[in-house]
Amino acid sequence: MQENKRVILISGMSGAGKSTASRILEDMGYLVIDNYPIQLVENLVDMINTSMDPRYSHIALTTSAIDFLGFLNLLKGLDTQAEVLFLDASDQVLLSRYKSTRRLHPLLLSNAAKTLEEAISEERQMFSKIINNTFVTIDTTFTNEKNVRTKLEQYFSKNSRTTFTLSFVSFGFKYGVPLDADLMIDVRFLPNPFWDEELRKYSGNDDNVYHYVIDKEETKEFLKRFIAFTDYAFKEYEREGKNHFTVAIGCTGGQHRSVAITNYLYDYYQDKFNCFKEHRDEKEWIHE
Repeated sequence: MQENKRVILISGMSGAGKSTASRILEDMGYLVIDNYPIQLVENLVDMINTSMDPRYSHIALTTSAIDFLGFLNLLKGLDTQAEVLFLDASDQVLLSRYKSTRRLHPLLLSNAAKTLEEAISEERQMFSKIINNTFVTIDTTFTNEKNVRTKLEQYFSKNSRTTFTLSFVSFGFKYGVPLDADLMIDVRFLPNPFWDEELRKYSGNDDNVYHYVIDKEETKEFLKRFIAFTDYAFKEYEREGKNHFTVAIGCTGGQHRSVAITNYLYDYYQDKFNCFKEHRDEKEWIHE
């Protein structure tokens, strides 16, 4: 496949957001084909490789758990490098979404399961044998459409090239952990600016809180040890073919310590890798 062409295979747990992701990629200029017949993949690859029509330069295909492995093997056999976007969510959230929309799970429609709980369990088992760390995984349990759009624009922008990408995400444990993180770090052991009344109303994006956290001896020691690990680990992940790696940094409320550490790591690595950062739970503060 030509270097300026791109194929994304969209799959994941039913109810986790494949339709939302497809709509977003369509807005980004991709030709999205829903449930393309696996028997016609060879014809599609020929068209992608030979067509001068710009519509076929960026294609996204959605597929279910039943055909997912077949698509991967066929595309690999046809010498086409497809990037995989895998959507996931907790079983409880998937149950809730199906019950609220009253849609039928695909495995219920095909009589492969008798109950919704059984269908979700069976589908997760099917995927568990296939998933690997080269996939771009987005967990939508605590994620809204705006966050999904941001992630997809980071990973699959038509102007970007496939390269090792780092995302640093700050969060507060009291609001739930980001389930699609590759590495999660708890920095609640660091000195907390929240207990300083003058700093409480600021966040880790403000210089006074940032330096309060970063300049502490405990933080300096932590960063020295942590970066020694990540310097090595990121290069190894890149070498083995992983395209995207998410580091989540958590503190109690996601306002002070995690934000400051996320900003530090982003600044440190932005000249070494393609980097993004997100402060999931940081609120806008009114400084009096």
